[in-house]
Amino acid sequence: MSDDEPTETTDGAADEAADAGEAPSRLGRVLLGVGLAAQASEDFRDMEDTIEYAESAGVPAPDLAAPFASGMMVVAGAGIALWRLPRIATGAAVAFLTVVTATMHDFWNADEDDKSGERLAFFGNLAMLGGALVFLREAYEK
Repeated sequence: MSDDEPTETTDGAADEAADAGEAPSRLGRVLLGVGLAAQASEDFRDMEDTIEYAESAGVPAPDLAAPFASGMMVVAGAGIALWRLPRIATGAAVAFLTVVTATMHDFWNADEDDKSGERLAFFGNLAMLGGALVFLREAYEK
């Protein structure tokens, strides 16, 4: 046997390495997806407050936009967690988080009483956006 021919051990090691590299990504997708879906489902529990908050941020047609956005995030989160239609799911999450992070959690414009909470929400969304961008890239690589 020559050195150029792959051996069974080499192929098996490569497969194991690929599987090991996939496990953290799979766990990350599940955590991000479940987190997004759970957070968005909380909005449905008190939709009146969610609509009021959207209205105070100047969202047009908040009575339609808030439930639509929350529903979109529940579906996107489930899609990311289950890795179904990953381009659509991650794209929806990226679009939502990009818009909402900058417009709804603009802590730099918030009242002093609200500034801390808005800052926390802004940076939390920023972290989720980073994760969604990584998985969006992953969705397009496969």
